Amino acid sequence: MVVARFGSESGKAMTAGNNIEDGLAYPTTDASAGPAYTMTARALHWTTAFLVLSVIPLGIVAANDWGGSMQDTIYDLHRSVGAAIVPLIVLRLIYRWTHPPLPLPDDIPELQRFAANVTHWGLYILLIVQPLTGWIATSAYRASVTVFGWFELPPISPENRAFSEQLFFVHRLMGLAITCLVAGHIGAALYHHLVRKDRILMRMVTG
Repeated sequence: MVVARFGSESGKAMTAGNNIEDGLAYPTTDASAGPAYTMTARALHWTTAFLVLSVIPLGIVAANDWGGSMQDTIYDLHRSVGAAIVPLIVLRLIYRWTHPPLPLPDDIPELQRFAANVTHWGLYILLIVQPLTGWIATSAYRASVTVFGWFELPPISPENRAFSEQLFFVHRLMGLAITCLVAGHIGAALYHHLVRKDRILMRMVTG
């Protein structure tokens, strides 16, 4: 990424669209190169974000029996959102493979690049494995998994209450891991936008 310093002898403005902070200009992506993320990629990302930020509190309420008279409805909604996340993540992976985004700017430190990769791929993996674990655990408990009231998923495990409880424990641990990764992901995006003042967050907002 090109970084231009403004010396005391130069009063010329940088190219329009650059962000200037403390004497540094961070050029935006060349328009001819296209957006870092396509509109489809951005739509998939924000749809996933909405579902994940919905399923986490639903899971917390359901696991702690805080739903009162709405407890069964909350369980059904939690399972429905989880069931919707799996095909969405698979679709995102396929789309990312066929439409790779532009690489991160050159001035992003290697440690941050590594952390970004770990966070992204950790979320991809957990957001597929955790709902599947919940489906297996629910099947072993012999509870139904109705998706938004449209259809019911078939059981994929023989009835075994002890096995179900063990899987639900693993399911909760993975939920905690997802929550931590999501918090780190959001924190990193805000750090780039508010502290570094680069376009990392805006790449996923405007391209």
